[in-house]
Amino acid sequence: MKVLLIHNYYKWSGGEDHVFLSEKALLENHGHEVLIYTKNNNELEKMNPLILGSKTIWNHDVYRELSEFVKKTKPNVVHFHNTFPIISPSAYYAIKKKNIPIIQTLHNFRLFCLNSNLLYQQNICEQCMGKLFPWKGVLRSCYRSILPSLTLSAMNITHQILNTWKKKVDIFIALTDFSRQKFIEGGLPDNKILIKPNFFKSELQIKKRIGEYALFVGRLTDEKGINIIISAWENLKIKIPLKIIGDGPLYSKIKKQNKEIEFLGQISRDHVISFMAKAKFLILPSICYENFPMTIPEAYSNSLPIIASNLGVMSSLIINNKTGLHFKAGDSKDLASKVEWAWLNPCEMIRMGENALKEYKTKYSEEINYKMLMNIYHEAI
Repeated sequence: MKVLLIHNYYKWSGGEDHVFLSEKALLENHGHEVLIYTKNNNELEKMNPLILGSKTIWNHDVYRELSEFVKKTKPNVVHFHNTFPIISPSAYYAIKKKNIPIIQTLHNFRLFCLNSNLLYQQNICEQCMGKLFPWKGVLRSCYRSILPSLTLSAMNITHQILNTWKKKVDIFIALTDFSRQKFIEGGLPDNKILIKPNFFKSELQIKKRIGEYALFVGRLTDEKGINIIISAWENLKIKIPLKIIGDGPLYSKIKKQNKEIEFLGQISRDHVISFMAKAKFLILPSICYENFPMTIPEAYSNSLPIIASNLGVMSSLIINNKTGLHFKAGDSKDLASKVEWAWLNPCEMIRMGENALKEYKTKYSEEINYKMLMNIYHEAI
């Protein structure tokens, strides 16, 4: 099968970029011809804001480039990951003009939430869901500032009126049942949304160490709950080493002198996995719903239990007292309590780690994911 993958890379590399590359490798490893069309948000620094605003709604250059590209290459199916902001929804029209099936993975909630994570001032917010004009999101400058919020809103309004997503996309991929329900509430047709989780390729080695430290991996932003971790460590009654991996806008603000916390910055994926192999547990303290954090299958494949916010998909993907522990979202004292219990009960954490590995084998392995992806491609075709 000849597959065209389309993705707009983010300035701060994250899970979506990693999923795009992982699925590319997955298809290539199974003998498929993989074509790619990408843009990178590093290009934004050279772009005039007014031109960017126009391209976000409809990028004529992308439309022409993709029209020519698919005319020459003739892919069997086109799989979109992210189009925002440079590629734009004009790409769907270029593909559909040639009657090629389109799949869109729904990595976030940007189609009906300007900041993409259903969060406002560190609280869950769904006030713009199902509305043609998200005026509250614009007034609150939910995407960076007022002008970018207006631009994103204009893009969404334009393509809702044109019925772009309903008419041009053949199948949407939601990563969990929870997110699928949210997308239906947001207005996407339920008969077009299938579920396929993310996956992680692993050697499946059972971890035998008790673990040397707690670990956080992710972008250093408010919605990822990094401040909750910092506050929790100030409430600990015992000394517990913590390693924080990642970068982001809050890096310089939260990095401070604390001998129990080590900031490692952004490191390669292979190095992340090596740190997971020696950790006692992973902490996932997000205060937003999340969609499907890649750290979950990565941790599970390393027999690493997770202490996570009892919120959205995390409350179902992490099974309390089986593959990890839940704590009340945003509650640093509750997180501190769970961290202390986990540290003082290593045998229980080993048991949860063994369960996590079983969960990985049955749901998030490479082969299982490949079969699911092929079923979706064949259905679209």
